Amino acid sequence: MSLLLVPAPTHLETRPGDGFVFTENTALVAPPGVARYAARLLGLGLDADGDASDTVELTLGAQPGEAYTLTVDADRILIEGSTAGLVRGLATLAQLRVRAADGAVPALRIEDAPRFARRGLMIDVVRHFFGVPTLRRVIDLMAAYKLNVLHLHLTDDQGWRFESASRPELTEQSSGTAVDGAAGGHLSAADLAGLTEYAAQRGIEVVGEIDLPGHTNAALHAVPELNSSGVATEVYTGTEVGFSQLTLALPATTGFLTDVIGDLAALTPGPYLHIGGDEVHTMERDEYVEFIEAAAALTVAAGKAPIVWGEGAVADLPEGALVQLWDTNSDPAPIAAAAQRGIGVILSPAKHVYLDMKYHDGYPLGLDWAGTVGVRDSYDWDPEQYLPGVDPAAIVGVEAALWTETILTEEDLFTMLLPRLAAVAEVAWSAQSDRDWETFAPRLAAQEPFWGAAGYPHDADALAPVG
Repeated sequence: MSLLLVPAPTHLETRPGDGFVFTENTALVAPPGVARYAARLLGLGLDADGDASDTVELTLGAQPGEAYTLTVDADRILIEGSTAGLVRGLATLAQLRVRAADGAVPALRIEDAPRFARRGLMIDVVRHFFGVPTLRRVIDLMAAYKLNVLHLHLTDDQGWRFESASRPELTEQSSGTAVDGAAGGHLSAADLAGLTEYAAQRGIEVVGEIDLPGHTNAALHAVPELNSSGVATEVYTGTEVGFSQLTLALPATTGFLTDVIGDLAALTPGPYLHIGGDEVHTMERDEYVEFIEAAAALTVAAGKAPIVWGEGAVADLPEGALVQLWDTNSDPAPIAAAAQRGIGVILSPAKHVYLDMKYHDGYPLGLDWAGTVGVRDSYDWDPEQYLPGVDPAAIVGVEAALWTETILTEEDLFTMLLPRLAAVAEVAWSAQSDRDWETFAPRLAAQEPFWGAAGYPHDADALAPVG
């Protein structure tokens, strides 16, 4: 029995007896690390005196990682787990509460834990800029479906989107532009600090990306000495790729990399920093490998482990690095070889989880270079079988991606995320044996009232084949 939950829990047992009814007297008992978030999510006051007759109680338990248990009876709801586990249990409770028949959450016990440690979403804020209010809404949606990594693509040809204390000219000269002349913008140091704190309260790590050595026209425009001519490039607001590059042989390059990698590392408290590496069409292989290895070494020196897009698998990456597979049209052999050397792999295969792909032919938003990606395409695949011959233990996670060449508004953004992001979330959280398209379809359709109540734009027509 699923009770229409997404993602599907590991074990769910309904029990006889009355369920729990939320009333104006229901109080929350919770440890400090999660109490404020839980009270806001559930709309409950804290039980300071311990005399409430009906309570939602969160208790730090021995469950590892993000595992949790959720027990419901007539007078108490109990969630047990680590702080991260309590947050995941709250997401399940929130879904149960939205659909509580006659106001009652049914008596039950859930034991749940994630399949993959990393369950992410990448948002491109460069091609079109989305600021803190929209990104907070993205974080709330991620938390609702137990995703735990927000990857922000912060630099590209069209703009530079984070404040670099060492290089203020980057945002002064290159933050105001976006695709087709749209308004730009950037995240200040305070913005990123607030965003990472907001995400952390919801069990989500923010990973920033500086795309290197290609996708760098914004940097080449703001810092002339990064060009062999010493002359700044022109602003670029198109959508072509592969034409720009940094060059290690220039004296200014290493200092620039040290500064911007160090600045972003200081702004994002998690253990990883993404250094890009994709679509570098103007470099020979040896020069590319040298650059990726140099950028990875600087990332380690800044206290972070590097993540690179799939092309970077050809480099000798440091221990703890991760490679992110994305291009479903390229040979995965270098990524498989990196996995055999002990490098962890994040799966973001475009034909399944690139949520900027059109839902179907003729769709008004999105691209289709990887084909169209319907809801079933996002759901009906097994990450552990995606790379034949690769030990499933090398797959550290799954990450959806939303590039924004054609995404102009918040409505566009959420319409492309939903309903497909919920499908990806179940792929990443639930065991393969617990996943089945026929049972997922009605559970996904049952999410629509939550999206409507929360004001999330979504493509209702995409639910029609699964409703």
